[in-house]
Amino acid sequence: MSRGLAACGCLLLQTGSVRSVTASEKTGSTGTLLVLGDSWSAEYGLKRGRGWVSLLEARFQRSPAHAAIKVINASLSGETTAGGLSRLPALLDKHRPRWVLIALGGNDALRGLPLETSRSQLVSMIKQSKAKSAKVLLIGMRMPPNYGTYGQSFERLFPAIAKEQQISLVPFLMQGKEFDLNLFQSDRIHPNEAAQPHMLEQAWPAIELLVRPAGVEPARSQ
Repeated sequence: MSRGLAACGCLLLQTGSVRSVTASEKTGSTGTLLVLGDSWSAEYGLKRGRGWVSLLEARFQRSPAHAAIKVINASLSGETTAGGLSRLPALLDKHRPRWVLIALGGNDALRGLPLETSRSQLVSMIKQSKAKSAKVLLIGMRMPPNYGTYGQSFERLFPAIAKEQQISLVPFLMQGKEFDLNLFQSDRIHPNEAAQPHMLEQAWPAIELLVRPAGVEPARSQ
């Protein structure tokens, strides 16, 4: 009941009186953002709290418009779309996210799994999230040039799914920096700590739009 009153722009006090909410309460986003990803989102090889998802959470906390958003990072190193799909129902029931960010598929491609299987499992995750009234953001992935036509088809998979499912897409977290070895760990697969702010900046515009309350203009860059 109190949620309904808050949505109407007022709060019922114990005395039975009401008060007007502040501007930040009217326009700020509230809810849980669930991140379901692999090692790129799970801080593989990094100190805890230094990954791009942790940087996102810190940015939320600094912003009056986003401070009430709770971030659940359910990413696991080595996770595939099959693993994400198997874990998602329990995560949706437990956390009841308002938003779901899916950043999976890279390990499917590294294993050379059929693209149709990856597509089907990503679509299933999107549909399950939508069925729980969550908005979904998909993050794409790219493979090195030596993956040839398979890698090209894999990259095209993500925008095709986003268009089909009518959701937003972040094409690639290392957009424009994919060949900068100074931003990768020694395995040349996992971005290092210096790359994490760039990864957040690639994702931020779509995330900010995803969590923005209807009718609220975007905040000006500081």
